[in-house]
Amino acid sequence: MSRMGREIETALGTVSISEDVVATLAAHALERCYGVTGVASRGLEGLVGVLGIGAPGRGVTVHLDDQRLSIEVAIVVGYGTRISEVAQNAREQIRYGVEQATGLKVDQVTVEVAGIQLDGRGRGAKGRR
Repeated sequence: MSRMGREIETALGTVSISEDVVATLAAHALERCYGVTGVASRGLEGLVGVLGIGAPGRGVTVHLDDQRLSIEVAIVVGYGTRISEVAQNAREQIRYGVEQATGLKVDQVTVEVAGIQLDGRGRGAKGRR
């Protein structure tokens, strides 16, 4: 179920990187983000469901067109964290992780804070505080 990707010409041939791979890399980058407790996914009627950090690629939208690569993600943050800093860190981690793994330049990363986890844990990925 691989979506169309980007082809890169090398001296040895062509390498194709699918949008699914980019989405999985972006979701993986979120695992290292302090304050991010999950990725939100919008259902058919706009309902938000929390997928958790371990749902590779789900809740991440990748747009590859012409020479532009943009990534959109909706996150859930832990209560008590500074939301603007968590979102900025998520943006930077995604950009860095995707660029390092693929060699593609990420033009834009849009982070939507779709929810906050109020259950008292307020922890980021891997239980960090």
